[in-house]
Amino acid sequence: MKVILVAAVTIDGKLARNSAQFVDWTSREDKRLFFSTSKRAGVIIMGNNTFKTLSAPLPGRLHVVLTNDLVDKENTPNQVEYTNQPPESILADLEARGYNEAVLGGGSQINSLFLQSGLVDEISLTIEPLVFGVGIDLFAGAEFDGRARLLEVEKLNDAGTIHLRYSLK
Repeated sequence: MKVILVAAVTIDGKLARNSAQFVDWTSREDKRLFFSTSKRAGVIIMGNNTFKTLSAPLPGRLHVVLTNDLVDKENTPNQVEYTNQPPESILADLEARGYNEAVLGGGSQINSLFLQSGLVDEISLTIEPLVFGVGIDLFAGAEFDGRARLLEVEKLNDAGTIHLRYSLK
């Protein structure tokens, strides 16, 4: 199964100012890229804090939400599933159900968990021309030792938003 980490960051590498911030600061072009990539995959894997920033689940996609606290969490078939399973088990289950691609939608701890497990095939990174100074980093809680191979660089708009695609395999 191919796992694509999809993220938008500021030029100082921040996903958000805090854990409650919705990604309303990204460009239209970034949003279109995220929506098309996640729609094609059909499944988004994300942490509970990231999921809570959405106003509603995105249509036409399964949301697999990682959380340590499954109490009071209700699954909605084919839309939202809560789990505390390790990344390898999540991917094996999705593959058994016919998915061949998954979008990893953050946050930083979930990004790190999958990267540290060697399960991220590609990073699709939008860099927005903003500086937060403080906030949530793209990765948190783990050390890595690896090199990515640049696949694509694309200027998304005249405001200075760029999209980078890297292969990790």
